[in-house]
Amino acid sequence: MVRTMTIEDYDGVYTLWMSIKGFGIRSIDDSREGVGRFLKRNPTTSVVAVEDGRIVGSILCGHDGRRGCLYHVCVHKDYRRRGIGKAMVVRAMEALKAEQISKVSLIAFTKNDIGNAFWNTIGWTKRQDLNYYDFVLNTENITAFNEQ
Repeated sequence: MVRTMTIEDYDGVYTLWMSIKGFGIRSIDDSREGVGRFLKRNPTTSVVAVEDGRIVGSILCGHDGRRGCLYHVCVHKDYRRRGIGKAMVVRAMEALKAEQISKVSLIAFTKNDIGNAFWNTIGWTKRQDLNYYDFVLNTENITAFNEQ
């Protein structure tokens, strides 16, 4: 079952994130408070997949009024290749469309072979015409990668 994510889902989502090897967690943005701020700004667009009474997939999804963005798209390894990821993406994109958002983007790490194969399989286009840049405003917001 795919449904809208709420802050009450945080513990289950965080547990899922920590179960995925190579997953990047930001110390501030991915804290309960950080996710709470994100969900307050985007109350209808983030989703979770629930099976067997636990969260097995999640997407943080939001927009700035112009373009939507998917963050932290993941499915627990024991539940992959069953259509859960695609169902979550469709649900998030329907929520964005309902808010009159016409374009959606995402970032996938180049070393994320599973994720990149997924995006290619479901019809997303890898852009060759731009560079992606970051500028860190808060150096305390550290990204740690799960090495499990």
